Amino acid sequence: MTRLAGDPGLWRRARYALGFRLPAENRDWVRHDLTDAGWRVRLLARHLLIMIPVCAALMLLPGEWWLRVMVALLALLTSTFTVAISSDDLRRSRLRRHGLPIPNRRPGA
Repeated sequence: MTRLAGDPGLWRRARYALGFRLPAENRDWVRHDLTDAGWRVRLLARHLLIMIPVCAALMLLPGEWWLRVMVALLALLTSTFTVAISSDDLRRSRLRRHGLPIPNRRPGA
């Protein structure tokens, strides 16, 4: 797979996943990430990469094993649902943060 122009390195991708703004040299990559087909899947994948370690940490809390599993599962499911239903708003915010135009909505959507 070829790299896109302005493809950030691993460190910048990690910061981007946490919500930080990338430098102007990564603008083309950000535009691709937030406007090309599959942007919702990439948004959810980034969210899961952040939440899985958080849920693993929740599993280390004291208590019955089933309770720890349920707490971690509740955190994962509710946060993923929240990201899924607010994905359009999250994308608009990120595009604005990077100084990129916000795509028009589809007719009838």
